[in-house]
Amino acid sequence: MSTMLAARLDSTAIPSPQLPSPSIRLRFSPPAGSRSRSLAPRAAASATAVATKPAAAAAAPLSADRTVVRIGLPSKGRMAEQTLSLLKSCQLSVRQLNPRQYTADIPLIPNLEVWFQRPKDIVRKLQSGDLDLGIVGFDTVSEYGQVNDDLVVVHDALDFGQCRLSLAVPKGGIFENIHSVEDMAKMPEWTEEQPLRVVTGFGYLGAKFLKENGFKHVRLLSADGALESFPPMGMADAIVDLVSSGTTLRENNLKEIEGGVVLESQATLVASRRSLHKRNGVLEITHELLERLEAHLRASTELMVTANMRGNSAEDVAERVLSLTSICGLQGPTISPVYCRRDGKVAVEYYAMNAVVPQKLLYKAIQQLRSIGGSGVLVTKLTYIFDEETLRWRDLLTELGL
Repeated sequence: MSTMLAARLDSTAIPSPQLPSPSIRLRFSPPAGSRSRSLAPRAAASATAVATKPAAAAAAPLSADRTVVRIGLPSKGRMAEQTLSLLKSCQLSVRQLNPRQYTADIPLIPNLEVWFQRPKDIVRKLQSGDLDLGIVGFDTVSEYGQVNDDLVVVHDALDFGQCRLSLAVPKGGIFENIHSVEDMAKMPEWTEEQPLRVVTGFGYLGAKFLKENGFKHVRLLSADGALESFPPMGMADAIVDLVSSGTTLRENNLKEIEGGVVLESQATLVASRRSLHKRNGVLEITHELLERLEAHLRASTELMVTANMRGNSAEDVAERVLSLTSICGLQGPTISPVYCRRDGKVAVEYYAMNAVVPQKLLYKAIQQLRSIGGSGVLVTKLTYIFDEETLRWRDLLTELGL
């Protein structure tokens, strides 16, 4: 059974840049008018490089004797598998000669050294200067990197590892009619002598969330794994834990409540600001990784549709295609003649239409193409869509002042 370490929260005893020590008793009073605040990563369409705040702690010196660039990848579990799969899809297969070793390489990027680490250690080693880049969940970056603005989230939506850090309580008992965080904070049961007991592996984020939502009397319990068992066993009143589908919560008679999402998370690409500025090769490798990831992730949501269409000219076909709502392409459709031989002469009776279509609109696009005479429709998966310039790269340069 995981060892429990208790802490009573106190705004005067929690220096905001510090992780709350599980062995220190703390107490806090809620700020006036505090409300729930999501720490979710920015949406992919408008994302920019995000530096973790508040102000940085004392930075470790950058190792001058290391010339190779290092990236940390998750060492175990589903996150590790999905990370390797994404990199392989970007033609960046990781070569690990010995499965017992913690190091590997990516042959297409010769000066990049791969280190397999626990997610929280990736964040810590980015801060210490032992790693330059890392792929890790946004929840881990927020929990273990909140005191250091040297961490820069380069890509905040790698499209795997999606989950949410959420507050959950039992469905019955004193919580039966509790449906929101506001209701829970006002419960008379929580006193200085009998505080709300919350078990979590996210001491910093959990404490911050509860404080911001007006909980006056709270006792944090630190534990790793099987947190859903604590309330049924009477060892805690609530949990703050990562939730994906919510099935485990439901099977253990727990429920999420309105306003109880602490943070939305998925896999992110993180970098050390000092390394980006000072270590040779880091900025260039980051640019290549960002370009490949961005191009592949965009392509994964699109399909190339090709159809033959009768028409008097390419302009005639284009006019009909552009009247459709679901076939606009990246800048517009490509129309080209399809040549055949009629009565011994080369003739054009059909035109080939090519357009990029969002996967979710595929069937609608095919129906619309048929309605204007499209036939022989071909659908092709895309590997990359490279824009003229990656928006996240521009955002990163702005963040770095370059």
